[in-house]
Amino acid sequence: MAGDEEISTIDKTTLDSTSPLYMHPSESDRSMLVPVAFDGTCYRFWRRGVLGALSLKNKVGFIIGKCKKSDPNYATLDQWERCDDMVTSWILNSLSNDLAGNLQYVNDARELWQELEDRFDQTNGAKLYQLQKEINDMSQGNLDITGYYTKWRSFGRELIL
Repeated sequence: MAGDEEISTIDKTTLDSTSPLYMHPSESDRSMLVPVAFDGTCYRFWRRGVLGALSLKNKVGFIIGKCKKSDPNYATLDQWERCDDMVTSWILNSLSNDLAGNLQYVNDARELWQELEDRFDQTNGAKLYQLQKEINDMSQGNLDITGYYTKWRSFGRELIL
């Protein structure tokens, strides 16, 4: 009878669409979270898109440590591992081939995310100077007012984010 309880726990957890362990049948390990792969530039824009996509899928907990690996004897351990592998695949698919190749051997989605944060989410004095210079040198040129405003806002957002 104990085996029946374990199976019903797994079925109930995997079928509950509000659980972070729920995987929709249409979700694929080949999916990208954002339309453009991160190539080492504009990390904070890419990061924001990935966080939004993971939030929509109820999977942010895997990268921030809120959804932790279960006890090895708990019935949902296999489901947690599948979900974590899927989140890891999504993130790797959202990176350029060069970056993804250097990060293939991380243990889980949280470790992958932390590695990306450590590498790319740092205040870089040279980058800050470059952005400020580009803002100061910016002119409307051939852009219409909407294009100019959009360009100006993107620089401002990159400075803030």
